[in-house]
Amino acid sequence: MRFRQIHAAWKRESIPLTWTIETRIAIDGPVGAGKTTVGRQLADRLDYRFLDTGLMYRALTRAALDDGIDLDDEPAMAVLAGAGRIEYRFSPDGGLSVDIDGEDATILLRTADVDRGVSITAALPAVRAILVARQREIAGEASIVMVGRDIGTVVLPDAELKIYLTASAEERARRRHEESMKLGIDGTYDEILSATLRRDRIDSDRAASPLMQAEDSVLLDSDNKSVRQVVDEIVELAESRR
Repeated sequence: MRFRQIHAAWKRESIPLTWTIETRIAIDGPVGAGKTTVGRQLADRLDYRFLDTGLMYRALTRAALDDGIDLDDEPAMAVLAGAGRIEYRFSPDGGLSVDIDGEDATILLRTADVDRGVSITAALPAVRAILVARQREIAGEASIVMVGRDIGTVVLPDAELKIYLTASAEERARRRHEESMKLGIDGTYDEILSATLRRDRIDSDRAASPLMQAEDSVLLDSDNKSVRQVVDEIVELAESRR
């Protein structure tokens, strides 16, 4: 009824209709496809919040490793996920920082041990249920660009725009190798390529929220494209759907 009243007033006065819901852009894709870089720049361009949901699984992995919790221990991991020890803070510009036990742990979430363990954490159904619920809460707070592997299919199936961003395994490994070198993290290109292919298999074959393209998402291949080119394409898609 409320929508009909607003729509009727819009038609009478010939003024633009202003939506009152928040806009959600979901970006999914395999590891190293550029989701985080593209998503962050897209959010900056649109003045939206940005959430890389992978950081939530990385934060839980980091906390579990620090506490000596077996990553395969699903009940213990679920308790940790719901304990409130991990907090997510959005800055005024929409960026995200992650605190563990009150300390900023954002820089500690991309170490080699977390890289090795996060796929185990992300495959636990009980953990995913807890974190997905939190992701939906965050998505309801403000317009947001959210990236991950199950955003368009599970977390936000009714998102206003869904993108599936991909690239070849070799290109994705090259990007992650460059990122690791900049961060001072050890690892050869061949090791990272092997880990990338392994992560693809785990993400695609897991029982809980496997990596897949949503039927109503737009497929974008980022091979041989700059970040700006990919962002421009998504902005055009967003504007065409408003």
